[in-house]
Amino acid sequence: MEVLASAATWSNLLSFALTAFLIELTPGPNMTYLALVAARDGRRAGFATVAGVALGLSVVGLVASVGVAELVQSSRLLYEGLRWAGVLFLLYLAWEGWAGEPGASAGDGRSNGHHFTRGLVTNLLNPKAAVFYVAVLPTFVEASRPALPQTVSLTVIYVLVATLIHAAIVGLAATLQPFLNDPRRERIARRLLSALLACVAIWFGWSTAM
Repeated sequence: MEVLASAATWSNLLSFALTAFLIELTPGPNMTYLALVAARDGRRAGFATVAGVALGLSVVGLVASVGVAELVQSSRLLYEGLRWAGVLFLLYLAWEGWAGEPGASAGDGRSNGHHFTRGLVTNLLNPKAAVFYVAVLPTFVEASRPALPQTVSLTVIYVLVATLIHAAIVGLAATLQPFLNDPRRERIARRLLSALLACVAIWFGWSTAM
């Protein structure tokens, strides 16, 4: 019986990991912003942003495990405030990327801490992450076992899967940096990614409306 229970648990964890993988492959704010940062400022800046994103997802997951995220989802005022703060922050990031000077890089006043903070804030203001933890993650919690340890384990798996995908995006986008050493090409690529980020922000606002 214990072997069967263990097999069922591993099957459940693998199913959740696959679900998280497919969700993270869906284009969204993190994917677009990470590509913009890595292509503009390089791998180090991109990985600093990935670390901030990972912490943000972890914090939201821990908050959800104690029921705060469910409270946000049930309160239209709190949810809308968080949602619009997230949309406006993404639009600000898009505007910043669009208006930046050609050749601007992490060495021009943007420390790794700056990029880390941006990644963190972007995800703390992401109500969609909270909804995932409230609506999707609980469906993988087995009723026969204590809920809190399972929730924490699933949160860790989700953050790990997301971080691996985000790191891969940074690695791929950073390969464009040598090509973008030319100011004209850099400006075109940066503005294309910034415009895409603005579109993602608008889509994010529409798709998260209650």
